[in-house]
Amino acid sequence: MTIVETVLVFALIPLAIYGVITLLTVRPKATRIPRYRPGQEWGYAPVWWSANPAGLSADHHGAAEPAASGSTAKGGARGNW
Repeated sequence: MTIVETVLVFALIPLAIYGVITLLTVRPKATRIPRYRPGQEWGYAPVWWSANPAGLSADHHGAAEPAASGSTAKGGARGNW
């Protein structure tokens, strides 16, 4: 293998790949996407997100029931359950 082949394989080809990736990520078309700016009117319908939409029901109030005073439940940051 000559020195020219070595430089071509180990230097120029990787540099060409990095150059193509750089050109694809910095091209001006990608930066012309319309963005929401604070103060602009929001043109989309509101969406409520839930990890389990089937688990939500009409009687769900979003707050946990208070625990009974004689409860033996444990918990906390240490994971003593």
